[in-house]
Amino acid sequence: MPPRKKKTAEIKPAENRNDAYIAGAGTVVEQPITETLESNYMPYAMSVILSRAIPEIDGFKPSHRKLLYTMYLMGLINGAKTKSANIAGQTMRLNPHGDAAIYETMVRMTEGNEALLHPYVESKGNMGKAYSRDMAYAAPRYTEAKLAPIARELFNDIDSDTVDFVDNYDATMKEPTLFPVSFPSVLVNNNTGIAVGMASTICSFNLREVCKTEIEFIKDEDINIADYLTAPDFPGGGELLYDRAEIENIYRTGRGSVKVRGVYSYDKSANCIDITEIPPSTTVEAIIEKILDLVKQKKVTEINDIRDETDLSGLKITIDLKRGTDYEKLMQKLFKMTPLQDNFSCNFNILVGGSPRVMGIKEILTEWTAFRVECVKRRVYFNLNKAKERFHLLKGLQKILLDIDKAIKIVRETAEEKEVVPNLMIGFGIDEIQAEYVAEIKLRHLNREYILKRLEDVDELEKEIAELEDILKTRRKLMNIIIKELEGVAEKHGKDRRTKIISAEDNKIEVEEEEVPNYPVTVFFTKEGYFKKITPQSLRMSGEHKLKEGDEIVKTT
Repeated sequence: MPPRKKKTAEIKPAENRNDAYIAGAGTVVEQPITETLESNYMPYAMSVILSRAIPEIDGFKPSHRKLLYTMYLMGLINGAKTKSANIAGQTMRLNPHGDAAIYETMVRMTEGNEALLHPYVESKGNMGKAYSRDMAYAAPRYTEAKLAPIARELFNDIDSDTVDFVDNYDATMKEPTLFPVSFPSVLVNNNTGIAVGMASTICSFNLREVCKTEIEFIKDEDINIADYLTAPDFPGGGELLYDRAEIENIYRTGRGSVKVRGVYSYDKSANCIDITEIPPSTTVEAIIEKILDLVKQKKVTEINDIRDETDLSGLKITIDLKRGTDYEKLMQKLFKMTPLQDNFSCNFNILVGGSPRVMGIKEILTEWTAFRVECVKRRVYFNLNKAKERFHLLKGLQKILLDIDKAIKIVRETAEEKEVVPNLMIGFGIDEIQAEYVAEIKLRHLNREYILKRLEDVDELEKEIAELEDILKTRRKLMNIIIKELEGVAEKHGKDRRTKIISAEDNKIEVEEEEVPNYPVTVFFTKEGYFKKITPQSLRMSGEHKLKEGDEIVKTT
């Protein structure tokens, strides 16, 4: 039999095919790289910048805001702690990411992790430590969390139409675009983000100093910021080497760096150094590894042992010294050669109105003040409308007071329920809203005592309405409200500085170079060549050859 011919597969048109088919798949299209970047990479870059990596004027990135708002909706601002797994799961309604990423975001905001100067989340269980690279946090099924007291300052006005709300990713619920925070949180807690083509590194400042600076700035925009905002204050403490010129440069431009060093103490009885605070830009493991490396290279010879003794009481690195070691000189050497002294780089890049801007402190305070003024205005307007609505209802009730029997008679004699409101409107000359309010009053409340108690609020409401309208017209009163709130935040949540300020000029690191002994050298010339002999005699002879007995010396120098 002749061999069968293989059938050629027939390619059907796309509209007649049953299998998966992608139009244009496998087709190579020549395209200028600039067009590819513009159509594909630029949208990604803008998404990272605007929706992920750069904080906004309220001090939060979208991931932080979604998590904290979910906890607020869960009632965790007043209630007991709940499992972190529950929080991560609920947050997925707003944040379309995996629970691992959401949980890691929450961990960094907890008091247990010690990454923030004023943590927004109270925690129970192992949350790891910001100063340790290898100390992992426990799984979310083991830890618990709730909102910290300072988080109230984020949500106090959120139900008073102070900020805009938008749909979440599947349009099933609303979420705030910003938090109406009552203090400049963007400066109080450190924030770091790496976007595409830009980054943001905002150091933390003492809450009391920030509130005081904002108050003075509201009163006089020409103040010198450095007179009130002394220097950054880091969660891990440390010692900041204060350079006024550099601080003022950072405050003016939003860029620069500050030197921070660790804090140590010397235990004379054990002849060891205990390091209890380190710079914010490093970790315990990085410091120990660097010191061990220096010991191996014999650049540091005064150390017997180094170990990590961090426990529940806090960070502690212990260095055992050799006998006779000058611990102060050793620490000066370690400050120079290890991350125990490090630079913290500042880059105050913040999103304002959907646009990233690197700003100095004055610009940040200006933008925050404008943001907070708008929040307070919207809150006042919201309260004014509520007061006017209440006043309008009570004015209708006041007319009913003139003849309660007439109102009862109208209701009783009306044949159909839908005619009750129109008949009350006609009988007392009130509008539909007032008539609805009167019609909903229970029969037991239609007595003079009940109505008189309700009417006692009329005079107070009139005064309140007048005051609220005056606040909206007078900027000075708006500013006084903001100042009063700032004073309250500073008093309620303020803490002492953790980072000690020391003079950079008085604490320059001066490490003496090791002196090379200048011993006299004797050179012997023989017939075979020359030999070097170092004295004193206790030192070994060195050179190309050693002198041997019987060598004939020609010349000596």
